Amino acid sequence: MNEPNIAGTSPIAVELEEGKNYFFCTCGLSANQPYCDGSHKGTDFKPHKFTAEETGKKWLCLCKRTGNKPYCDGSHKALREKS
Repeated sequence: MNEPNIAGTSPIAVELEEGKNYFFCTCGLSANQPYCDGSHKGTDFKPHKFTAEETGKKWLCLCKRTGNKPYCDGSHKALREKS
């Protein structure tokens, strides 16, 4: 598995808490999107640990193609155009 699985073609809104650590799924296989549930085991993928800088709603990437992990940067739009 060289490319991550596409878990969705639009971002997901989540509530984050300032100072709290989160583990973002990078493989796209987690059943607990956008967070890691260990489904990457046996692949070269590892979760992306991040700490919320502020409390509030944020849009996290589900296509796993963002250049700004874990936040959506609009990369999913290119995937929609291909289909």
